[in-house]
Amino acid sequence: MKGTRNIVLLSVGALFLILFVWGCNGCNSIKAADQSVKKMWSNVETNYQRRTDLYSSVIKTVEASANFEKSTLQAVVEARAKATGINVDINDPKTLEAYQQAQGNLQGSFSRLIASFEAYPDLKTTKAFQDFQTQIEGTENRINVARQDFNKSVEKFNLKIVKFPSSVLANMLGMKEKPFYKADPGSEKNPDIQFNIK
Repeated sequence: MKGTRNIVLLSVGALFLILFVWGCNGCNSIKAADQSVKKMWSNVETNYQRRTDLYSSVIKTVEASANFEKSTLQAVVEARAKATGINVDINDPKTLEAYQQAQGNLQGSFSRLIASFEAYPDLKTTKAFQDFQTQIEGTENRINVARQDFNKSVEKFNLKIVKFPSSVLANMLGMKEKPFYKADPGSEKNPDIQFNIK
C-alpha cells in the first residue's frame, strides 16, 4: 500500500515537473518571438528614419533656393512632421495603419516636390540632390526588406500563439495576434519619381 502511494506521488510529481518545464519553455519561446517582432519593427523604423534624413538633405537644398515654390515645399515639411510624430504600438493595428498612411503621404508629397524640380534645373545639379539620387534607391530597398522581415516575425509570433497547446500559455500571458504591415493601396505601382538630369 505504501509502495503504491509512493509510485502515485512520484508520478504526480513527475507530471508537475514535466508541465512546469513545458510551461517555462513555452513561455520563453513566446517571449522570444515577441522580442523578435519588436526588433524587426525597430529595423523598419530605422530605415524609414534613414529615408526621412535623405529627404531632409534635399529639403535643405530646396529651402536655400529663394525662388522655389514654397507651397510644394511646405506640403513636404508638414508631411514629414506628421510621419515622424506618430508613435506606433505594434500590438495596435490602428497606430500601425496611421504610421503607414503618414509614410505614404510623405512619399507622395516628396514625389510631387521632385517632379517640380523640372522648373529648377540648378537644383538638380547640386551635390545634395546627386547624393540623394544615389542613396534613395538603396534606402527604399532596405525599407522593403525590413517590412518583409517584420511581417515574417509577426507570422511566426502569431502562429506560435494560436497553435495548441502554446495558445493556452499565450492566453495566460495575455498575448494577442499582432497586425501585419500591409501594402499601401496602389503600392503595386512604382512611385513616380523622375530624375531627368541633362
